[in-house]
Amino acid sequence: MSSKLPELRARMHTVPLKPGVYIMRDRLGHVIYVGKAKVLRKRLGSYFLPSRKKRADLKTRALLDSIWDFETHTVRNEEEALILEEKLIKQYRPRYNIALKDDKRYFLVKIDLQAKYPIFKLCRIRRNDSFKYFGPFVHSRALIATLEWINKEFGIWTQAPVSEDDPAYKQVGEVLNRRYGEQYVGEISDQEYHERVSEACALLSGKGRRERVNRLKVEMEEAASGLDFEKAAELRDVIDNLEKTTIKARQFAHAKSIPTTVLPAEDLAELADYLKLPRPPAMMECFDISNVSSTHSVASMVRFLNGAPDNSNYRRYRIKTVDGQDDFASMAEVVRRRYSRIATESMRANPEYAESQEDLTELLYRLRAEGASPIALPDLVIVDGGKGQLSAAYAELTKLGLHDLPIIGLAKQREEIFFPGNSKPLRIDHNQGALKLMQRIRDEAHRYANLYNELLLKKRMRESLLDDCPGMTEGRKNALLKKFGSIAKIKKATQLQIESTPGIGRLTAEKIIHYFH
Repeated sequence: MSSKLPELRARMHTVPLKPGVYIMRDRLGHVIYVGKAKVLRKRLGSYFLPSRKKRADLKTRALLDSIWDFETHTVRNEEEALILEEKLIKQYRPRYNIALKDDKRYFLVKIDLQAKYPIFKLCRIRRNDSFKYFGPFVHSRALIATLEWINKEFGIWTQAPVSEDDPAYKQVGEVLNRRYGEQYVGEISDQEYHERVSEACALLSGKGRRERVNRLKVEMEEAASGLDFEKAAELRDVIDNLEKTTIKARQFAHAKSIPTTVLPAEDLAELADYLKLPRPPAMMECFDISNVSSTHSVASMVRFLNGAPDNSNYRRYRIKTVDGQDDFASMAEVVRRRYSRIATESMRANPEYAESQEDLTELLYRLRAEGASPIALPDLVIVDGGKGQLSAAYAELTKLGLHDLPIIGLAKQREEIFFPGNSKPLRIDHNQGALKLMQRIRDEAHRYANLYNELLLKKRMRESLLDDCPGMTEGRKNALLKKFGSIAKIKKATQLQIESTPGIGRLTAEKIIHYFH
């Protein structure tokens, strides 16, 4: 991997959490790869994970070794990211876009307006011909469904008729007759047909989109009020597909037209000002509680370093001392466990300070600055929750002698920030980078807690299914899971395959087969 890896990782916190494109360059400044992303920071961050190169194929490893710099360009949506990506690939011809073959082509729609009976066709390449093109369209299923609806709605042929004697010639008239209640059968003029095509083209390009959607919503509500739920559901799907297909996306002629990227470098300093901290919180830790069931709870702790996730220092906990669901007590337990461990290991590594009269918070910060602390004390602790969770956490810090450690509670409903001993919350404007930074770490803690929650839930479900099987013991259960890997694979296994598992005989295998089938 590039020798600039630490520097590239450190820049991750400046990458926006927005859709856009990214450009990779080598030592000489040559563009070697162009990609798009729904969330730029998440996508770019995946390149610089330590495990990425180990899992990569030879071509991807070559790309990773060549990356020396990158730049990002934000856009309004994924559709624009696709358009800009294609423009930049054509302009720069990056070597690894060709080698990796990942510049997927999405559907375009074309129509020959000069034809006697224009019809819509799908294609993947825009050619220099007489056709009018729309797209590209990211949502292929939504596009196909929308085209089917447009053909019916506007009375457009799906296959041009050969002559007026062709049965397909009357198709448009029959559709319009049903739709508008007028006699069009056999009387469709070329002018009338082309007018309908023009209306359909305008809608496909996004013109009149909002008015059409609003009209469909009224029809859907009327159908639902009339208990015609099948029609209401059809209209709901039409609206969803139409909105996905006709979302506005800018076209980018060349690199000079790409939008500039805003990098919020002052978020940490701004946060320090709002929270009245002595310095920007370069190291932050955030806690979240997640309830697996009515009797089990877990917690997560995530760390951000210089505004970016420090994944190697994420931690997860099973709540041990709390019965039932009690977020306040659970928060107290996990905060106690985290910071008592930091204090204990720091003192064990530095026994000369065991009898020190120095304030513990100041001592741990000094050891951190000297590189003598096994686990660094953070500049700021954030708990997901309001006054209750914050009070429980702060009480534990006080008992440990860490009452000077900065800690706040971030309540999700109104994004209010609470301080220990102060009932009046702080509110930061939602457009401020300081709040967005706290939201990111809080959301990451929530994601990590839920992930652990799901893992434990799946494990319990898996274990309970086998526990109920006749003749099952802990040893047999572990042997089966080790061999097959999952309950689903055990269910599909034959009796002979199950018998070949260590500790499983013929009679037990028969019981397992009977139990699952």
